[in-house]
Amino acid sequence: MIDAQTHVRVARPSRDLEAAERFYVDGLRLDVLWRTAGHVPGEHDLLMVGPAGGGWHFELTLDPDHPVEPSPTVDDLFVVYLGQAPDEALVRRLVACGGTVVPSHNPFWDEYGVTVADPDGYRLVLCSRTWG
Repeated sequence: MIDAQTHVRVARPSRDLEAAERFYVDGLRLDVLWRTAGHVPGEHDLLMVGPAGGGWHFELTLDPDHPVEPSPTVDDLFVVYLGQAPDEALVRRLVACGGTVVPSHNPFWDEYGVTVADPDGYRLVLCSRTWG
């Protein structure tokens, strides 16, 4: 049964796991929950990031033998509800860690936050609203 306690994993391909780690760990301050230690032929390289003890995480994958090019759209969003205006220092840190501030496809997100594309082009929205 799926309920509020169900754990969720979102998997995405990445061109560069080191760049993704800089953005999500050094920039957004998520934790590394798991990482493969060196390439194993026939297997994907993995980086799992999320809040320690949280109910969700990103699994970023790279298959060095058969790489999958990330293909994010303008509506592939990871939205973080902050409950206050995004801290300018956080936005600067995300940019310094490989992100790019971009206008949102949906003006709602520009009105209520800041959208930052990660190094693979997926969009993170830092939303000033609360959830619920």
